Amino acid sequence: MSDTEQYDLDAYLDRIGWKGGRRASLATLRGVHLAHALSLTFENLDPLRGEVPSLAPADLMAKMIHGRRGGYCYEHNTLLRLTLEALGFRVTPLAARVVLGAPTPESRPRTHAMLKVEVAGEPLPYLADVGFGAAGSLLLPVPLVTGTEFEGAGRRHRLAHLPHEGPLELWELQTYDVRGGEWAGQYAFTLEPFTAADFGMFNWFVGTSPHSPFTRRPYLQRATAERHLVLDGARFTETRADGTVTGRTLTREAEARRVVTEEFGVEVPEGLRLLG
Repeated sequence: MSDTEQYDLDAYLDRIGWKGGRRASLATLRGVHLAHALSLTFENLDPLRGEVPSLAPADLMAKMIHGRRGGYCYEHNTLLRLTLEALGFRVTPLAARVVLGAPTPESRPRTHAMLKVEVAGEPLPYLADVGFGAAGSLLLPVPLVTGTEFEGAGRRHRLAHLPHEGPLELWELQTYDVRGGEWAGQYAFTLEPFTAADFGMFNWFVGTSPHSPFTRRPYLQRATAERHLVLDGARFTETRADGTVTGRTLTREAEARRVVTEEFGVEVPEGLRLLG
C-alpha cells in the first residue's frame, strides 16, 4: 500500500481546522503550516513508555488525526510532508543539529527533521517546520534567504550562514528572544536531502537511547495565538507573547495528568506515569 493510500487529506485538514484553498500556493503553505502548529501538540509520551513512534502514514493518521494525540519532530513533519505533497508541493526532507543550549553547532548529531518546500512562482524555497519543541519554533514557514528578518504570528526569525569546513553552506535558524533582547540559534542544517531510511534510524535512536531527553521525562509543548506552553519533567511553564513567563512545579500524578489533558489536549496513555 502506497503512502497516499494510507493517508487521508480530508481527515488531516479537518483535524487542523483548515477551511482554505487546496491549490499549491504560498497562501496555502502558510495557512496549513500555521493551522498545524496551533492544533497539534508536541509530545513524547510514546518514547517515555518505551515505544518508538511509527512513521508509517497509516499509524500517524491513527495516532495524531483520529486518536487526537501529538508527536515529536519526525511525526509532525512526516505528516506535514504527506499533506504538502498531496496538495501538489515539491518537498525535500532535511535534517539539522539542534544548537539551542549547545556549546557549538558540531557538538550534537543531526536529530531534528524539517522540510524544504518549493512553491510554484516563488523565487526561493521555504523552510517549513511544525515539529521543533521550543518556544522559538516556527509558526509560519520562512524563505531560505539570509539578511532578512521575518515576523510570523507574533514570532521573529531569521536565517544566517555559519562558518564551517564542509562543502555545503551551513544555515542556522535563529529566533528573537524578547526576554533577553537578542537573537538565539535554534538549529543548524545544510540543504542535503535525507530519506525515509535516514529518519527511521534517527527516530529509533531518539526514541530508545538513554541519552535522549525524550526517553527520560515527559516533554510537551503547545502553541496558541497568545501563549506557549511547555511541560518539561514536572515543570509546567507558560510564556506569553510579550515574553512574560510563569511556571510551577507539579507534585502530584493526578495534577500532571490533568495538565496534559486540559492544557495540551492529549490523553495520557494507560499505564504511563508522568512523574516517575
